[in-house]
Amino acid sequence: MSSVVGLSRVRRFVFLGAAALLAVGTASAQSASISNSLNEPGSANEVAVSSTTFSSSNDGMSVLDSGSSDAAEPSAAEPSPAGGGGRQYDNRSGGGSGGRFGHLAFEAGGGFNAPIGNDTPYITWGGNFTVGGGLHLSRRFSVLGEFQFMDNKLPGALVAAGGGTGGNAHIIGLTVDPVIDLFPKRANSVYVTGGGGYYHKSTNFTVQECCDFYGYPVNVTANSFSSNQGGLNLGIGYTHRLGGVYGDGTAKLFAEARYTWIDTPPITDSNGLGRTELIPVTFGIRW
Repeated sequence: MSSVVGLSRVRRFVFLGAAALLAVGTASAQSASISNSLNEPGSANEVAVSSTTFSSSNDGMSVLDSGSSDAAEPSAAEPSPAGGGGRQYDNRSGGGSGGRFGHLAFEAGGGFNAPIGNDTPYITWGGNFTVGGGLHLSRRFSVLGEFQFMDNKLPGALVAAGGGTGGNAHIIGLTVDPVIDLFPKRANSVYVTGGGGYYHKSTNFTVQECCDFYGYPVNVTANSFSSNQGGLNLGIGYTHRLGGVYGDGTAKLFAEARYTWIDTPPITDSNGLGRTELIPVTFGIRW
């Protein structure tokens, strides 16, 4: 009987010892896991722990209190100079930059003129100068008021018939011309334009006379006639946007060709040489 009681007591001590060892092992494993997670590089716990390591022996602040507000409130990222959102008319949205003058449009350029159609016997090739200003009504649509000066020579047969030794035809145009940009968000684009307005054309025959102050012959206008009339133009052009510092440049290089029709008096009139038709080709810059 005593042996049975002793055996029962031994089993009880063994069971209690095993339970105690198991509890100690579990606690050690949990402690090691927490320590590893706190010390893991780049973890949030490591950041929190490092932010609470500062303590002050002078003011008696708690280790847990010091630096906790800094860790809880990360600083907001500041926007980059380039910016994620484009302004109303910047390069990313397809037009010029915003601001006080963002809706204003300007252009300046020059090139050459080619006579066509009925005008071929009455003028030859020449040059042109164009300047204009207006408004960007949207990133695709603009309206420009343009001044254009075209200078063309007269054919030799016409000069001889007019009794001169030389001659020229000067055309001044003041027109209103809408411009439609077909690809406003791209650095390279195509546009169409057309409009109309007032034109003044003068045809001048010159003769050489002697002499200027230095003894050289000079050209003097011997005969001239002019007319004022309306006209139309229609053209197509190509633009290349200049980038700017942050890719938001507003300036564009352009090249265009327009068909220009001017309702000049018919050849039967005393001051008429028929309808004027020519194609000005212009290169320049606009913004």
